[in-house]
Amino acid sequence: MVETKQRDQNYSLTIGRRIRELRKNKALTIKEMASGVGLSVGLISQIENERVTPAISTLLKISSFLGVDITYFFRVEETRELFTVVRGEERFTSSRRGVGEKFDLGYTYEAMAFKQAKKHMEPFIVTFDLKEKKDMVFFSHEGEEFIYIMEGKVEFCIEDKSTILEENDSLYFDSTRLHGYRAMGSHPCKALVVVYNKML
Repeated sequence: MVETKQRDQNYSLTIGRRIRELRKNKALTIKEMASGVGLSVGLISQIENERVTPAISTLLKISSFLGVDITYFFRVEETRELFTVVRGEERFTSSRRGVGEKFDLGYTYEAMAFKQAKKHMEPFIVTFDLKEKKDMVFFSHEGEEFIYIMEGKVEFCIEDKSTILEENDSLYFDSTRLHGYRAMGSHPCKALVVVYNKML
């Protein structure tokens, strides 16, 4: 358990460092990247300095701008095989610290196929925290998204519409629209989320 926790922390800390290295390799300033992805200079700086863990939507915007797929920031080494296997003990869990220190994302995520390079689909196991509707955080990013509820119940909102998803329900939507989730009931919700990035 201690080894797994340490590995999780190491993967999480790698994300910001890799973003910074890739940005510098492309001779981009933080201001140029912030403008290109539509985020603040302060947020980019916090991510690169490991003060916050970026949301999936934020990582998608950054990876698209820098010309890599999202799992570039998780991989130990790049591989392109007939198939890749990610063992249960190899997965990591992100921090809940989100786009600011005053609040968290409201979910954690595990990248399920981070060993495979140059792919269009990005599968994650996401655990949504319980929260009030007024506290929901909304995101948007390029592509499409599929969600399958494994445990619990979640409210999904997109623009001015919402629906309740329960165990074994699934949903597919255009993720360029502003959307958000929140777990409902007595315990967090766990779901399989697959993001398809048409930009790659």
